[in-house]
Amino acid sequence: MVTEAKPDIVVSYGHRFILPPEVFALPPLGAINLHISYLPWNRGADPNFWSLVESTPRGVSIHYINAGIDTGDLIARAPVELSESDTLRTSYDRLHLELRSLFAAWWPEIRKGLAPRGPQEPGGTFHLRSDRAAFEHLLAARGWDTPVRELAGLRLDHERIHERNRRHETA
Repeated sequence: MVTEAKPDIVVSYGHRFILPPEVFALPPLGAINLHISYLPWNRGADPNFWSLVESTPRGVSIHYINAGIDTGDLIARAPVELSESDTLRTSYDRLHLELRSLFAAWWPEIRKGLAPRGPQEPGGTFHLRSDRAAFEHLLAARGWDTPVRELAGLRLDHERIHERNRRHETA
């Protein structure tokens, strides 16, 4: 268990579950997350998919973990350009390559506790894993080999999603 190891820092990369507060509050240097989105856009699940469907900024981010989902202070982020010939698979691979490069560049400062810490700008987007259900039919034939150009700009009705979330919270 992480709490028994008493690490100086926790680094989360590709972890699909929410960390409990005792894990991200424990290390003296904090806990950081490596995320394949240009925060504050596409917090939560399937960030690469949503950056394509909603034509939001694409990129990678390193941020401190807090009680929110991908809402912690930013350490660094970098935009990532995709080409018309990219697929979901190649775009995902490119994002991970860029994220690992960004992390390598910032790791010395992070490790020393000297990394910058700035709030995310207001706005952005957030998605649950279930939000993608409305678009699954688009991936049925080719899955990860679906060209990104076929997904660009399809959008999700955010007002409908926010209303659903509000009803769920009050139920």
